[in-house]
Amino acid sequence: MTYDEIKRNLDMLDNPVDKLEMVMDLGAQLPPVAPDAVCSDIVGCASRVQICMSGNRFYAVADSALVRGIVAILISIVDGCTPDEIRKMDLSRMFGDLNLNLGAGRLNGVNSMIRFLQNL
Repeated sequence: MTYDEIKRNLDMLDNPVDKLEMVMDLGAQLPPVAPDAVCSDIVGCASRVQICMSGNRFYAVADSALVRGIVAILISIVDGCTPDEIRKMDLSRMFGDLNLNLGAGRLNGVNSMIRFLQNL
């Protein structure tokens, strides 16, 4: 699912719990990591998170259903993009535009993932 499709679907939901359930559903749909992908641990997340790359394709692994969904959203934004293209994106704004009701700890993890992606 593309970022625009995710945003459109989330915008149709008013209940914050329904939004978080949709995010978790997105995480359940993460494709398996490609065998040739290089994975990096994301420092700053309370959960164990790895973002993996094979060329300009992105994959992820996380040990929490909600975090899998969060990283799935971020990957939907950057998948297929070069590091230079990613650096030009305002990932924080794009993620914030989804209006998810996340706690401070989860937002710290989101920011750690965004920093990682923008420093590729």
